[in-house]
Amino acid sequence: MTIELTPLEGCVLLKPRVFNDDRGYFFESYNQQTFNELTGTNTTFVQDNQSFSSKGTLRGLHLQKGEHAQAKLVRVVKGEVLDVAVDLRPGSATYGQYYGARLSEENQHQLFVPRGFAHGFVVLSDTAIFAYKCDNFYNKASEGGLHYADPSLNIDWILPADVLQTSEKDRILPYLADVQEPFF
Repeated sequence: MTIELTPLEGCVLLKPRVFNDDRGYFFESYNQQTFNELTGTNTTFVQDNQSFSSKGTLRGLHLQKGEHAQAKLVRVVKGEVLDVAVDLRPGSATYGQYYGARLSEENQHQLFVPRGFAHGFVVLSDTAIFAYKCDNFYNKASEGGLHYADPSLNIDWILPADVLQTSEKDRILPYLADVQEPFF
């Protein structure tokens, strides 16, 4: 596995070594020791989640606030997505900036999104199976997020706005300028 640094400190792209042959492929998708060595963290994941979505589905930008904040290791099992992390760490040199990466079943890349970030993705293929690990348990009372179309973030979701499918919950999330207290 190799690591590629992103412009957002702590947010890294992981590229596994994939072994292909005439039968298909094999790769190690996660090894805690290797992960912690490459990222310089001591992260222990406690929860795995998976979703299935159709083209244009946009999920995000989500986060867990305060003591329930979560780091995530995200990947695509089937299909392709644009995955986005937004730095919301108070005092960070890249506060309010985002990083986007195409994750797919072909490239097998994974994005590590540390605590202190909002996260979301949009499905670029006909369908996608998206899987992720969290280092803290979900807590409904600590849900938070930002509106995916916040003009201050200026995220290029690749697909036209009129084809994006979002939940009512995501459509009413606040813009960064309207957030009164830090999330973290």
